Amino acid sequence: MPDIISYLFETKAVKFCEENKPFFLTSGYLAPYYINSQFLYGNEKDATECLSYINTLLEDRIDLPKKVFDKMLTQYENNTIFKYTINSMIEAITSNVNVDEIDYISGGERRDWFFSNLVSYFLKKPHLTLFKDMEAFVSPYDFSSTEKITDIVGKTVLNVSDLVTLATNYVRSWIPAIKNLNGKLLWTCYIVDRKEGGTEVLEKEGIKTIPLTGIDSSLFEKAFSLGIISNEQLEMLKKFRKDNYTTMREFLIKHPEFIEDASKSTDKRTQERVKLLKDGNLYHLS
Repeated sequence: MPDIISYLFETKAVKFCEENKPFFLTSGYLAPYYINSQFLYGNEKDATECLSYINTLLEDRIDLPKKVFDKMLTQYENNTIFKYTINSMIEAITSNVNVDEIDYISGGERRDWFFSNLVSYFLKKPHLTLFKDMEAFVSPYDFSSTEKITDIVGKTVLNVSDLVTLATNYVRSWIPAIKNLNGKLLWTCYIVDRKEGGTEVLEKEGIKTIPLTGIDSSLFEKAFSLGIISNEQLEMLKKFRKDNYTTMREFLIKHPEFIEDASKSTDKRTQERVKLLKDGNLYHLS
């Protein structure tokens, strides 16, 4: 029987770093593995092309929700992995929440839109398209129209997301966005819980969390058994799982050239994340 973990491997959504080349996360912290949950769209190539397509729509926020929805619905109807993922989210939500209590489904820029639009459609709830600058647009569940919205006073919201690490996007953008609308973010459903503290952050905010799966040492053991990672990588990953902060701090102390080299990257996102790490002194380095 298929499951989310097996599909994460099949679509190569889980990526392990090369030796001494950890990944930057959205928060600016480092990790020896990365998860591209949007690859559950079907595969890496199609998901990457879809994300590029979404990027071309960002300037026209009125037309974006309908165009994204149409693309996602077509993929749902034609791809087994994507259909399984969406159906799993619907099942998880209906098993944990009284759907009649949900007024809106929301999804944030950009990867959340792979999943939130279809959850809105199948639950027949209006959709809030959230942007990182906290601007919000509302569409009916069939996305037949879209308009900017500034107030949903007292209404309840379930946010759909791709994954949660430290809940950085929630804290910076999605929670404030719903508060600015005078709404109540009461639930969130996401595909992967990296189990690095984000779920606890959300629960402290009074948000009920509904992850489809969590990352633990068993995933790394499976990757090792499949020959995806070496024994040295496995030990590093286990160490990271036990204490991710200390593991990455020790790495930076041993490899001071890493940040310097990353600072020279021409990739905009890498530059942004290096800045977060340095400006926030995230690893308390001199």
